[in-house]
Amino acid sequence: MSKGKVAIIATLDTKGPEVAYLRDQLVRLGVTTLVVDTGILGEPVGIVPDVSRAQLAERGGMTLEGLQTVGSRGKAVTLMRTFVTDFIREQYAAGEVVGGISVGGVGAVMGAAAIQSLPVGVPKIVIAPTASGHHEFGPYVGTKDVMVIHSIVDILGVNDVAKTVFDNAAAAMKGMLDYGHPLPPRAPETLTVAATMLGNTTKAVEALKAELEKSGVETVVFHSSGVGGPSMEELAEQGQFVGVVDYTTNEIGDRRIGGIHDATPERLTVVGRLGIPQVVLPGCLDFAVFDAKTLPSELRTRKIYDHNPEYALVGYTHDEKRDIAREFAEKLNQSTGLVHVIFPLGGISIPAREGGVFHDPVGDEIMRSTIQTTLRPDITFETSDAHINDLELGVLAAQRLLALLNKQKGNE
Repeated sequence: MSKGKVAIIATLDTKGPEVAYLRDQLVRLGVTTLVVDTGILGEPVGIVPDVSRAQLAERGGMTLEGLQTVGSRGKAVTLMRTFVTDFIREQYAAGEVVGGISVGGVGAVMGAAAIQSLPVGVPKIVIAPTASGHHEFGPYVGTKDVMVIHSIVDILGVNDVAKTVFDNAAAAMKGMLDYGHPLPPRAPETLTVAATMLGNTTKAVEALKAELEKSGVETVVFHSSGVGGPSMEELAEQGQFVGVVDYTTNEIGDRRIGGIHDATPERLTVVGRLGIPQVVLPGCLDFAVFDAKTLPSELRTRKIYDHNPEYALVGYTHDEKRDIAREFAEKLNQSTGLVHVIFPLGGISIPAREGGVFHDPVGDEIMRSTIQTTLRPDITFETSDAHINDLELGVLAAQRLLALLNKQKGNE
C-alpha cells in the first residue's frame, strides 16, 4: 500500500458529519487521511479538520476574516480554490498526499480543482449530487483522470444511501492505492508520440498509428473534444512525447461561436513552445460542436450536420474561416521546434466531401491561402489531394513526422 495521506476536501460547515463518516471508512480500510476544510463562512460541524479554513487563508497571505469580507461569495470561493489547490500541490510534491477526494455540491468544485493538480494515475474521486443530469463535468474533471461518483442523495445526513455511496468510494480509493500507480516518466529509449482525433478523422489516424508502429513508434491518441488537446499538451510538458501529429485541431475554432469543444487559449502553442517536432493538419477546423437540444436559434440558419442525436456540427462563415486559419498559422509561428503543415484539398471533415453539407471549395481555398501566407517561411507547408479521413493522408502524416524525428536526431 502507498505511504502518505488521502486528502478529503469539503466545506465542513455543511458537510462535516458526512465527511467524518467517509474518513472513518477510509481509516477502517487502513488509509491515512488528511481532512481539509474549505468552508468560508461557518464553523466545522461534527468534525475537527486536520487543515482548517483559517490555515488555508493564512497560507494564501490573508486572514479568514479578510477572506470572508472580500466582497462577494464568488470571489471568496475563487480565492479559497486557489489556496487549497496550492496546498494539495505542495503536499503531493512533499510526498505527504497520495490521493484526493472532494465531497459536496457546489463546494465540491473547490476540492475538485485541488485534486486535479495531482498527476495522472494518482487516485482522485469527486462525490457530488450535481455530478449528474445536465451539469457540466468540466469543473469536476478538468484534464485529469478523476473518478466522478453521483451521490444520488444530497449530501445532508448519513443515511443508508449515503453510506453505501461513501463505503464504495472508500473501497475504490483503497483499491487504487493498493493496485494502481501514477503515470511513469517516459523511458529515454521509448519512442512515443501523440495524435489528436475525432470521429471525423478516426480512419486516417488509425492508419497513421499503424504506419508509425512499423518504425517502432507508439502513438497515444487524444479525443479533440475541448479537453483532449489540452490533456495532450500537459503530458507533452511532462516529457511523455518525442513528437506530435496534431491531426485534428478543431479545438481552436469553437470559441468563436460558442461551441462546446472550445479548448484553452494556449491550445496549439504548447508543443511548439517546447520545441517538440510536430506535423499539424486543419482537421475538422470547418465546424463547431453544439448540444443538439440547446442549439442557439441564431445559428439554426447555418449549414448544420446532424452528427448524432446528441451533437450538431455547425459550419463557419468564410470570414470566420479566414480568422481561424490565421490563428492556426500564428500559433504555429510561435514554435521553436520543427513544424510541418499538411492541408488536404479534398475536405477537412466528413461532411466536407463533395455533395456533403460542409463542402465548400471557396472556404477551403480561403483557409489554405491564409495559412500558407501567414506561416513563417521556415515552416514547411504542403497540400494533398486527399480528404482529411483518407487512409493515405494518415500514412503521409506519419511519414512526415518520422522525417522530422530523423532530422531532429541528426541536428542533436
